[in-house]
Amino acid sequence: MRRDDEADLSELMGLKDYMGVMYAITFLERIAPVSDEYVEVTEETLDGVEVMLYQPKQQRGNADLRRAVIYLHGGGWCLGSSRMSPYDLLARKIVTELNAVVLSVEYRLAPAHHFPVPYEDVYRVVKHFLQMGVLARFSVDPRRVAVSGDSAGGNLAAAVSQQLQKEPGQKIKLKAQALLYPALQALDLNTPSYQQNQDMPILPRTLMVRFWSEYFTSDKTLFRAMMANTHNSPETSKLLKFVNWSTFLPETYHKDYNYSTPAVAQEVEVRVDGIDEPSRSFADPRASPLLVPDTHLYSLPKAYILTCEYDVLRDDGMMYATRLHAAGVEVTHEHYDTGFHGALMFTVWPTDFLIARRMTANYIKWLKENL
Repeated sequence: MRRDDEADLSELMGLKDYMGVMYAITFLERIAPVSDEYVEVTEETLDGVEVMLYQPKQQRGNADLRRAVIYLHGGGWCLGSSRMSPYDLLARKIVTELNAVVLSVEYRLAPAHHFPVPYEDVYRVVKHFLQMGVLARFSVDPRRVAVSGDSAGGNLAAAVSQQLQKEPGQKIKLKAQALLYPALQALDLNTPSYQQNQDMPILPRTLMVRFWSEYFTSDKTLFRAMMANTHNSPETSKLLKFVNWSTFLPETYHKDYNYSTPAVAQEVEVRVDGIDEPSRSFADPRASPLLVPDTHLYSLPKAYILTCEYDVLRDDGMMYATRLHAAGVEVTHEHYDTGFHGALMFTVWPTDFLIARRMTANYIKWLKENL
């Protein structure tokens, strides 16, 4: 075995152990759906996809229709669950403070189910929910529905928002999209935030690259190419203009980093388990929402984008906020100088952090004022 192969194996084995620990944590965080005095919690199936449904127990006003939030959990498309206690707590807060219905989607995960399966699960739920009969069943106002998610869930929320506007005959539209430290592109994995935060706990660069590669394939060739940022082909390189951080990132975040166009490999040999390239790859906007042209941004719903300084994904959210604003979309961008990736998960004892409470309060405040 060559030395570079040994290094790859060692790195992958370390990640495998880390992923195993993370999976165990997410599994232990799962709780049973239990209703309380204010919130009714049930497990439902919408168009074949499991969801956790949270509803107010009491209607405020005889004929008042409710707002609704379709929430998509994070976890790098490989981990996580709508049944985890931090997501359960967040859903209950949204219900009680907004008198809203919350659908938390239990989409299928990679690597057992590669892209586009997680995306398609989410899209089916959204399409099914946005029918007059279904909305009426849950007393939801069709003019006040939002999609939201954190990390990989933010990726799915952005992708669904884009796809829905292109759907012919879609009468009921989303009013808002709320993206919490979202992953939005897989073409340049060496932006300033990827470099600055490459060794940060919770989501180091190596783990995020692993999540991206596992989303598409179990073939480790793609992981190695992504780690070296040499995974772009001549075809995907045409889309790099949409993620050029020297253009879309605020000047203050350029610091001492110099932009260089990611290397273009003439051929990246990756077996993608029955998936035709490149329509179902990291260049597909359903996987990398930042890759759409400006003409696809103009009619998107108003957006809330949360970014954190200590997060490899910081620049993804910032670039999307810049592009949406330039396209005339109403955007609220909240950046946390002391924030870190996954902070919203730290709301349950013994890891109940002040910054997580502040983020949650501001996020719900935005929903209350804009949904």
